[in-house]
Amino acid sequence: MMGRDSYELRLMQGAMRMRDAVPDELANGQEVCAITVTYHPDEEFPTRCERVLREAGALVIVDNGSGDDELKMLRDLAANPSTTLLLNVENLGVARALNMGIRRASALGFKWALLLDQDTWIDDGMVHNLIAAGAAFPDRDRLGVIGSGYRAVSDPVQGRNEEIGDSWEEVNSVITSGSLIPLKAHAAIGAFREDFFIDYVDIEYCFRARAKGYRVIRTRKPIMSHAIGAISRHRVLWMKKWTFNHAADRRYYMARNDTVMLREFGKYICGLWALKSFGRCVRLCKRIALYEQMKIHKIIAVGQGWWDGVRGHMGPRPHRRLRGATTLNRARIKS
Repeated sequence: MMGRDSYELRLMQGAMRMRDAVPDELANGQEVCAITVTYHPDEEFPTRCERVLREAGALVIVDNGSGDDELKMLRDLAANPSTTLLLNVENLGVARALNMGIRRASALGFKWALLLDQDTWIDDGMVHNLIAAGAAFPDRDRLGVIGSGYRAVSDPVQGRNEEIGDSWEEVNSVITSGSLIPLKAHAAIGAFREDFFIDYVDIEYCFRARAKGYRVIRTRKPIMSHAIGAISRHRVLWMKKWTFNHAADRRYYMARNDTVMLREFGKYICGLWALKSFGRCVRLCKRIALYEQMKIHKIIAVGQGWWDGVRGHMGPRPHRRLRGATTLNRARIKS
């Protein structure tokens, strides 16, 4: 009798674990809490927030040390009972701010979070499309992230009428902005990696989710407009080239965090991950030298990022190593 009772108890415990691992069913956008990290947001940010609140049940804004005028704008937004404002006195990085927002969303009772960049313009019906993509995915119990297809801000009508087969596609990773995350799965995957500070935060999270058996999908249809860097196009003889023109600080974080990703997720032996990363950095420096401004500062930043990635030196970029370097400024983060 004791054996049967023990067996039934194990069955019940197993069922409870499976139930805990299954994301909560999502019926509509009012069950979603949107989270936006701000750093010197522009004057159109309130308009974007209005669009978000038409799609989500609440909005949590986490500010990373904006100026007085911008804080006044954010406090005015927070007068809306559906909006919560969390203020950091300095730039703590995107990852920590996202983690703060997710904790607040959970405390407010939400089980799903929609992550958005401060400059993202969402389409009407965005959350409905994300919910539909998740509902159509056959392995819903293992969904870790539902990402949003997007178009460039500079081309707002691109892809708007696309209809391609299934509403979703499985991918290795998605960008932070437009990611719909079940918080039950997030608890199992773990928080965003704060020592990455800015770049590759989203990619690392998706890779970690997939390593733990979760799936990452993205809507095929573009459902938001988003900007990545300030793309410029160049013609060299018969060839067309392009570059993102990221600022030096961003180049540092990209080079460093990419190096760490290769070390932790790449299948390399005998330190070949470092050589792989070095090759990528050399090609990036060539592109910077040919097409971008502030060439020396950016190339130095890439070199520092690679070396810090190899040594595992994480966190904010240590500017004291650069002669005459200044602290993070508005243009660096925005670009």
